[in-house]
Amino acid sequence: MTEKPIQLGLIGLGTVGSGVYETLCRNHALLEARCKIPFLVKKIAVSDLSKKRDTEVPAELLTDDWHDVVNDPEIDIIIELIGGTKTAYDIVTSALRAGKPVVTGNKALLAEFGSEIFKLSSEKGTPIYFEASAGGGIPIIQSLQTSLICNHIDSIVGIINGTSNYILSAMGEGGADYADALQKAQELGFAELDPTLDVNGWDAAHKALILATLAYGTTISPDKIFVQGIENITSKDFNFAKKLGYTIKLLVIIRLHKDSGKLELRVQPSFVHDWHILASVNGVFNAIAVTGDIVGETLFYGRGAGKNPTASAVISDVITAMRERLHPEYHTGFLPYAQPYGIMDINETISSYYVRFQVADQPGVIAEIAHILATFGIGISATSSAQGVSDCNGIIWNDLVFMLHACEWGQLQLALQETAQSQFVAPNPCVLRIEHLLPKA
Repeated sequence: MTEKPIQLGLIGLGTVGSGVYETLCRNHALLEARCKIPFLVKKIAVSDLSKKRDTEVPAELLTDDWHDVVNDPEIDIIIELIGGTKTAYDIVTSALRAGKPVVTGNKALLAEFGSEIFKLSSEKGTPIYFEASAGGGIPIIQSLQTSLICNHIDSIVGIINGTSNYILSAMGEGGADYADALQKAQELGFAELDPTLDVNGWDAAHKALILATLAYGTTISPDKIFVQGIENITSKDFNFAKKLGYTIKLLVIIRLHKDSGKLELRVQPSFVHDWHILASVNGVFNAIAVTGDIVGETLFYGRGAGKNPTASAVISDVITAMRERLHPEYHTGFLPYAQPYGIMDINETISSYYVRFQVADQPGVIAEIAHILATFGIGISATSSAQGVSDCNGIIWNDLVFMLHACEWGQLQLALQETAQSQFVAPNPCVLRIEHLLPKA
């Protein structure tokens, strides 16, 4: 064991930061025994020194100025856990310029500024580690960088937002409606008071951008990913899904189309067969399926968020950073493998679909919709319906479901623009993709 301890600087002592500090203290002897490197936490930056905390920290370790941590010549490694982008960007780039490796779990930062940060990391020869930025405690980043290093990645598909998965599980398994499921998630601490990024799909999208950049080495801006959230999913959709042999999950789809050299990159709620492996991933758990040209299909499963799972991922990076600080020739921070892949336009993507219309209880409505779909070359595999309610004019509006054969997304949108012109069909039907992904559980 080396004699001089590695000194760590921690910036942020919120939920994850406190979990990291507590674990470093509680399992200090275990970590030193396993990695054969002595270490200590030298300094911790917080936003408010007067704030009362559940985690006990010696006062002499605390500062309210992150510059005190980054600029301390004795600190070897910076752990950034404050969230947000502006200040975090300043912290991370300052540390890299100072030659100090960075460990971060900041998915929003990497999704928005990843190309700049990775370029700076490469120019300075100073690694950045970000296992906790995608998948919580699931070791997906290191797996892509090391375990699957000999593979060309064909696809990455899965559930990578625990909050939305908890809500959808409560709706599908417990019969809750969306509002009640969201409220319960907030009460249990699975959802923030402002759950927008979780339910609108953008938390999952940030993680998808990181995984896609890592797997393919292509710089991807956030405006290139198509994102659709779960806010408009209702108990009606789950009732139809069960009746038809499916459940509903918010899925990330990252898929390389070798014929065109383009990446399909999207986040959308989707129908999944109830016998698929992903259908059994419930609550706050995540599952990420990676398919490589050599290894074939692999599945990573675990808690996707939370204090301790995320702290576990952060500390894994800290140990790697300490080892590579002593042996920089082996460093495995982000090492890009650049490929000139374009991003497929969402309108070119193809799948089967579930479409739930609200239609007036009038003769010929089904035939009218079927005719419009046929005009655009879209086939129907099944239909289902449920009795609706009367409006103020005494017209009964029923729920009418069409299960559609595979077609381009853009083609379907054109057809739906036509159906919306009918006085007997309500606009804005619920449209969910039907994905065929993993083998049976």
